[in-house]
Amino acid sequence: MISSVYSNLSALQAHGKKMGATSNNIANNLSDDYKKKQTHLLEGYAGSVDTSIVEIDTPGPIIEEQLSDNEVRQRELSNVDLGEEIASTIPTQRGYEANTKAIQAYDDMLGTVIDMKK
Repeated sequence: MISSVYSNLSALQAHGKKMGATSNNIANNLSDDYKKKQTHLLEGYAGSVDTSIVEIDTPGPIIEEQLSDNEVRQRELSNVDLGEEIASTIPTQRGYEANTKAIQAYDDMLGTVIDMKK
């Protein structure tokens, strides 16, 4: 039973890291040359959950700025898609909530067992 709690705790940490990477992507949406980070949840040792954070190196949109009559500068914007980032927060939140409920159920069960022993 303790190993299941360990799995739930590692999943909570993994979902926290995933939400952190998503938050960072959203915060840097307007930063030039920023490359978004993508988090993958992986099965770890003994049922734990590990994370792998990867930088996605696809180019962002290129815009041209007119500096003067004959001078134009190109800038690469961030490759973050806000729609994708905001949508990815929903399953992350649900995963966090599910693991929290499992830990609460374990805590309630343990409290019941302790009360029965009194």
